[in-house]
Amino acid sequence: MTKSLRRGDVVYVGAPTTDGLEIRRRPAVVVQDPHLSTAFPNLIVAPLTTKVARRGPGRIFVAVASPEGQEMGLRRDSLITLDNLVTVGRYMIVSVHGWCPVMAEVDEGLRTILGLHRP
Repeated sequence: MTKSLRRGDVVYVGAPTTDGLEIRRRPAVVVQDPHLSTAFPNLIVAPLTTKVARRGPGRIFVAVASPEGQEMGLRRDSLITLDNLVTVGRYMIVSVHGWCPVMAEVDEGLRTILGLHRP
């Protein structure tokens, strides 16, 4: 993929399933600054899941019918799973699908998951 990526882009990415046995194309939110210069051509993304009953800390619900869901290009109600971050190669990004307008909630969820609220 040659398009310039931004933090907050909703992308389709080839990501491993939770059991790690296969790779599926799935939506995810780019949570890493894509312009960060590192030794690896990777990005950290937060996968989306439609298993919305699995709510909890670090999971942000987005309704498909909401303005946020529309801007993200969702097809079903979804959860942004910040407790399941994935590092993927940039070559695994298939396309940009939308924009995540709830990045303030994503940032707060990341602080919670990573324990950054503690002094």
